[in-house]
Amino acid sequence: MNVESLETQRLYLRQWQPSDFATFAAMNADPEIMRYFPKLLSAAVSDVIANKCQQLIKDNGWGFWALSLKSDLKKADNFIGFVGLNATHADLPFAPSVEIGWRLHKDYWGQGYATEAAQASLKFAFEELHLTEVVAFTAVINRPSQKVMLRIGMTNTQDNFYHPMLETNHVLAKHVLYKITQEQWREAMDS
Repeated sequence: MNVESLETQRLYLRQWQPSDFATFAAMNADPEIMRYFPKLLSAAVSDVIANKCQQLIKDNGWGFWALSLKSDLKKADNFIGFVGLNATHADLPFAPSVEIGWRLHKDYWGQGYATEAAQASLKFAFEELHLTEVVAFTAVINRPSQKVMLRIGMTNTQDNFYHPMLETNHVLAKHVLYKITQEQWREAMDS
């Protein structure tokens, strides 16, 4: 399988490189970046996740791509987070499905990078993978991610659910589910 990489006006969505792992580990240990996740991650756990992302891209040609800026010409492999697609966990009530997700370093928040990369990921999902729909989900209290979901044309299904990996009384347990169909995406592209 060919490893796909995507390009936008300002970004590269690419395969993970060993140089990405340290920044990713620092992100996963940062309380501000991880505020909508159940816990901070150790460097070892972070590396396992990065390796898994890398392997899934190698195996499938797509996944949660490493994100880097085109503007940093001195360091073409700079890493600012990840954005992309992933098969959802089997325990989720809407599985099987493909989700879109992101996690950016806080230095790059508020600049439209998640939205720009997510739009490229949706284009790939619908034009290359020919998916009929893509989902996204997050904790009900995670308003920043929900705003990105809305900006990329997704709609709140109102099918809230409790994440199966969290106790129902956990502050992050209740999740929202957003969706976009290929038809909705095409209509948005045509308008």
